[in-house]
Amino acid sequence: MCGRFAQATALEKLRELTEISHQLHLPARYNIAPSSQVAIVRQSHNGQLECTSMKWGLVPHWARDDAIGHKLINAKMETLLEKPSFRGPFRYRRCAIPVDGFYEWTTENKAKQPWFIRMDNDQPMLLAGLWDLWETPEQNLESFTIITRPADSQIQPIHSRMPVLLKMNELSVWLSRENQKPDSLFPIMESTPTLISYKVNTLVNSPRNDDKTLIEPLYEGKTFKLI
Repeated sequence: MCGRFAQATALEKLRELTEISHQLHLPARYNIAPSSQVAIVRQSHNGQLECTSMKWGLVPHWARDDAIGHKLINAKMETLLEKPSFRGPFRYRRCAIPVDGFYEWTTENKAKQPWFIRMDNDQPMLLAGLWDLWETPEQNLESFTIITRPADSQIQPIHSRMPVLLKMNELSVWLSRENQKPDSLFPIMESTPTLISYKVNTLVNSPRNDDKTLIEPLYEGKTFKLI
C-alpha cells in the first residue's frame, strides 16, 4: 500500500517541467497521512492541466456517507475494472499526485523502521490516482485514491506493493479525458523508474511530526540504493 508521503518541492518542480493552470499554494508537507488535503493534477474541462486540492481517501459519488474514504486510500491496479468504487473513475477521472517521495516500513527488532523512497534524478515522483466528486445538499467533496501495484525488485525488500509511478512524458496521456480505453492505460502503469531508498528517523511513525528532517537519511552521508 501507500499510506504516507511527502509533498514539499514536487509541485513547484512539476510546474517548471509542464504547463499547469490554477496555481495552488499549499505549505510544504513531509509526512502526509490519509484524510489530508493534498495537491493533485488533473485535466480540466478545457483540456488544460490544472492543479487543485483534494481529500486523500476516495468517496465515490454514490456513497451514503464520507466514512468510506478511510477504507479507500489505495486502489489495487489488478482490480480497477472489478470494484464499483474504481471502475468509473478509472475511465473518466484519473489524476496524478506529485510527491517528493513516499514512506514504507520494515520490521527490525520488533520495531517499525521507516524508509523514504524517491526518484534517483531529483525529479518529482508522479503517483497515479483516481478522483471522484461526492455531492450532498450540505457539501461537495472531491477526493482521491492512489493506485498501487505489486512491488518491483527495487521495493520488494521493503514492501510487497508500491504506488503506480507515471513517466513525465506519459502524464498527459494518463490524464486525458478522451482516453477511456483500459487497454491503453495499463501499459502506462507498468513504468519502473530508478528509485533510491534509505532509512529515516522513526519520528515519521507519528503523522503529528512534519518537518524537513524526516526525509533525511538516518545515517548521514550513507544511503541504501536497492537494485
